[in-house]
Amino acid sequence: MDMSLLSGLGLDLDFLGRLLSIILIDLILAGDNAVIIAMAVRSLPREKRRMGIIFGSGAAVLLRVLITFFVSQMLQISFLKLIGGALILWIAVKLFIHGLPEETGEKKATTLAQAIKIIVVADITMSLDNMLAVGGASGGSVFLLLFGLGLSIPLIVLTSNLLSTLMDKYPVIIYIGAGVLGKVGAEMMITDPAVVGIISFSKYAQYSIELVSAVLVIVVGKLWIKYMINKEKV
Repeated sequence: MDMSLLSGLGLDLDFLGRLLSIILIDLILAGDNAVIIAMAVRSLPREKRRMGIIFGSGAAVLLRVLITFFVSQMLQISFLKLIGGALILWIAVKLFIHGLPEETGEKKATTLAQAIKIIVVADITMSLDNMLAVGGASGGSVFLLLFGLGLSIPLIVLTSNLLSTLMDKYPVIIYIGAGVLGKVGAEMMITDPAVVGIISFSKYAQYSIELVSAVLVIVVGKLWIKYMINKEKV
């Protein structure tokens, strides 16, 4: 990769094509990250939500810049995506439970530091494919690479801020968000090199597994909430 910041900055068709590709990649892939950030800050007081979103997203993107330079090699490491997918599923269930305090009768207190920690861990885990896509679309241009990663910040901040507000008014979005994270976690696990080396899933099978995973996240979360309620009654 050419480490010159202005490498490939000539305004030719190739540059403009890569620039457009990076913008589209960020627009398409920002949604999953926005969902988990919105769920992570929902338990924060309203006045601290924006701070949590900005700090969490900023820290995550800074780490993305460092990781992107060797992410293509990382994605080839067996079990990395498998472990990352399992981590996302665990985070999805945890955020689902904390996102429905009305059902437990208790609003879990979440600190700003806890929210930022969840955002950074989940964002980096979920963004491996995103970083690879942006890195590939940059064509070796550090300017385009940094532009793509930088563009993801306002997109994610604006989207996650809107989602966190809507979750207060429409709790059904929490179910949808948990399902989305369940789908992402399953996708990461079944596309891990170690898994692909053993079995190759058809598109139909992959979509079915992702759907089951999305439902399971919600079911496990509901069962865990029920368990906590019964435990408190004893």
